[in-house]
Amino acid sequence: MALGTIRARMRARSALLTGVSIAAALTAAPAWAQDTQPAPAGKAPAEATAPEVAQETQQEDQIIVTAIRETIQSSIQSKRDSDAIVDSVSSKEIGELPGQSVGEVIATITGASIDRANYGPTEVSIRGLGSGLSMTTLNKREATNGSGDRAVNFGQFPSELFNAIKIYKTQQADLIEGGVAGLIELETRKPLDYKRRNIQAEIKGNYNPYQDRISGKSPYGYRATISYIDQFNAGDLGKIGISIGYQRNDVNDPVERFYTSSTWFTCNAAVVSTTNCTEVTRQQGNSGTPYYHASNSYLYRQMTTSDLRNAVFGAVQWQPSPTIDVNLDLQYSRRQYSEARNDFGTAEGRYNLRNVVIGDDHQMLSADGSATLQTLSGLFLRDEKYLGFGGNVEWKPTDRLTVSADYGYSHTKRLDITRTVRLRTDPLDIYGVRTAINNQRIPYHVDFTQSFLPVFTYDSRFNPADYTAFSDDAQLTRSQDGRDDEIHSARLDASYKLDGFIERIDVGGRWAKRSFFGYSNDLIIQQNDLAVDRAVNLACRTPFPERSFLGDAPSPSVGSYATFDVLCQFRNYLGTEDPGNTGDLRSVDNSDVTEETWAGYAMATYSGHIGGLAVRGNFGVRGVHTQVTAEGLRSGLDVINNSDGSISLRANGSFTPTRITSGSMRWLPSVNAIFDLSPKSRIRTGIYRAMSRPAPSALGAGRNITLEVGNGFTSVTDAINSIIATGSPRLKPVMSWNADLAYEYYANKDTLFAATAYYKRFTGGKIPITTDENFTIGGQDYAVPVTQTTNSKDKSDLYGVEFTASNRFSWLPHPLDGLGVKLSYNYAWSTYKTQDIRYGDIIDSATGDVIPGLIPAAGLSGYSKHVFSAQAFYEIGPISLQGIYRYRSRYYQSFTSDNTQLRYVEGNNTFDVNMSYKINKQADIRFQALNIFNEPRVEYMPVVGSTRNVEYYGPQYFLSFRVRLR
Repeated sequence: MALGTIRARMRARSALLTGVSIAAALTAAPAWAQDTQPAPAGKAPAEATAPEVAQETQQEDQIIVTAIRETIQSSIQSKRDSDAIVDSVSSKEIGELPGQSVGEVIATITGASIDRANYGPTEVSIRGLGSGLSMTTLNKREATNGSGDRAVNFGQFPSELFNAIKIYKTQQADLIEGGVAGLIELETRKPLDYKRRNIQAEIKGNYNPYQDRISGKSPYGYRATISYIDQFNAGDLGKIGISIGYQRNDVNDPVERFYTSSTWFTCNAAVVSTTNCTEVTRQQGNSGTPYYHASNSYLYRQMTTSDLRNAVFGAVQWQPSPTIDVNLDLQYSRRQYSEARNDFGTAEGRYNLRNVVIGDDHQMLSADGSATLQTLSGLFLRDEKYLGFGGNVEWKPTDRLTVSADYGYSHTKRLDITRTVRLRTDPLDIYGVRTAINNQRIPYHVDFTQSFLPVFTYDSRFNPADYTAFSDDAQLTRSQDGRDDEIHSARLDASYKLDGFIERIDVGGRWAKRSFFGYSNDLIIQQNDLAVDRAVNLACRTPFPERSFLGDAPSPSVGSYATFDVLCQFRNYLGTEDPGNTGDLRSVDNSDVTEETWAGYAMATYSGHIGGLAVRGNFGVRGVHTQVTAEGLRSGLDVINNSDGSISLRANGSFTPTRITSGSMRWLPSVNAIFDLSPKSRIRTGIYRAMSRPAPSALGAGRNITLEVGNGFTSVTDAINSIIATGSPRLKPVMSWNADLAYEYYANKDTLFAATAYYKRFTGGKIPITTDENFTIGGQDYAVPVTQTTNSKDKSDLYGVEFTASNRFSWLPHPLDGLGVKLSYNYAWSTYKTQDIRYGDIIDSATGDVIPGLIPAAGLSGYSKHVFSAQAFYEIGPISLQGIYRYRSRYYQSFTSDNTQLRYVEGNNTFDVNMSYKINKQADIRFQALNIFNEPRVEYMPVVGSTRNVEYYGPQYFLSFRVRLR
């Protein structure tokens, strides 16, 4: 099946579902019309509001609303009451939010989309802008993660332990800075607000069809949640409320994958090389030298996973008097995740390429080559712990004055350990007998045109499932990667009520200190004894674990190949399953960053009339000072004189510390205004300046030194391939001026129509720059050009519109009146440019000129032009049904450090189903199905059409029983 046909079918499916959903929403027009009443004659709209709303409330409060309808009603009311442009999802009942994790819940909110992987959402984009341009707070405090960026790992937070999630689309001065796209606010329940005891327990079974394909593995998992909320009258001590929740999640998420290395090269198409292809520079490519993009390696991966998470959330609320409110909260999560990996593919993707067919964007469409093939057995273990806690005291000394103080702590510690054994092809098999090909490099043909999954055809004399063929270059690697992210924060706020147009003045200040440390450590052991290789090969063979590997892909794959038990290999080669790290975790590419922030604000809230038109909102300014300190190491290199008179370079293990500091001061004014046109319609507008800081890991002072492979170099500069900064401490925040204009219509508690137009003007984008730095090589100082990322002076724009329509068809006859729908759509268009660090535009620091690149620039990280979601629900008696469809178009996604090549994620569709049956007031049964379409994750690099990664992880099914005691 042709790639174009597959994409056309995907677009047709998306268009069909979109059309059906929009048609359903349009049929809601009668409901909007019949619930709308004009204001009585002689009254201004504002004067008619109070009695009509009271009457509406009196009539509808006679009906007890629960489940999906209650959640949507609460979300509509939250939007209606806000002073800014806000979208939210909330529920009065614990566990009613529609998703397995917080990320899936957020994806149901207008303009929000998720970056979904096998174990759930990893980050959230707002209005098609990536997580790096958003801010997320937990109980109004910044939270850490283990990825090195500022995105929150939403997968570690179970949705059952939250009751409200808001997205602020416009900023206001009292919000923590950092959200150019918006601010996501996660809220746990305050126990005294709940007003009654609640004990709830839920057990949820999980079935994964992909796990059922794996021999000897159970496809079943479970998720158990228990929560307790209660309130006590302590007499003279006042009121005390407590809440605590615990969840244990034990599931499996196998993945079928094709991937390449994360470094791509531009190869000279005019030179047919018998070794690695000849690289083309920017200058050569711009002068007309033909080129194409090729990766270092192409590999298939069969993967068996295990995911165990324990999470605890707790809160204590104490009100010793009506004027004092004390809140303490705690969140703890530990995730232990593992992947048993079996990889196979080409180790030399750029070697001896011939008959290359090149696409319009210089992607390689097909080619013949010969390469060393390899099998890799691996075990990846991740242990990630999150701890967050805080305390807040609110004091009202008078009816007008409120003072609050808050302290917060957030800490994430992630440790990744990977053990891998590599075996490669050779002219001899493990018995010393020459193979039929009699060469370590196997001829092959690759075709990228059949689908997004390339098709490799190997020489018929080679069998990937032949264990004896992998007899050479045994290499054992033990990798250890650590991330430690910690935030201390404190804030003091005061609010004073006034009479008149200005209703309230708020002032406050915040201090925060963030410390991030990231390191990588590799222990590599070579083994070249054929007799030992043969013994281990025979002892550690395993059958290919999975049937129908990549069977759901639109083009054929390798099927199966030789696999080995990696722990058996380590035991037999080394006498231990884990040799430990090298003993020295120092490295030139480590990140050690401290970021200290001081912020203060003043904000006025107002309400009144302008020419008979009711208006309310706020205006203010926030000042933010950020100081960054990055610690780094510089490594010495020794010059090795070869016998033929040439030289090579080798790291000598000596380190010199370095420190780089940088600061910035930014002022963030904001104005929000709401105009009530009638009791049920209003206009909102917001004008504000916003900022988003670079990821902590992108602020490191590390360096990645790549030396040329081989001999024959006559100078030091010839022996250095490249030195690229792993971070740029002097990077400044991305700034934007923003304007939003929204119209909202509330026909009744179940019905909302909203349309928003918005504009953003960006300054401080990013572009690579080369700067000479001094390195000690062979005892002498050399000025070597280092590529890093800097802020560009270019300005760019983003224009967008978003729509929300929500309605319950109450006007239909019973039982159809239980139907309802919520639709949201966001369209954005931007001129923002992100350059590829190897082959994009680059600044020559000596001249200040921009050297044109060979690869088109990407947009903003996470930027999708189209984001759409549709929720349809039906409730009748004890039965509740819900379907959630989500679509986002293709987007660029940066790597954590931002100092890497461009990566694009193909657009995707997902469809989830929730069904529940209420047995009685205390118990219900629920069924959930996720990723029913079995939508794969497809990535391209460094241009669209050049496949970098394909992942299939299949649908998942959950069946749960929940009980409540009150």
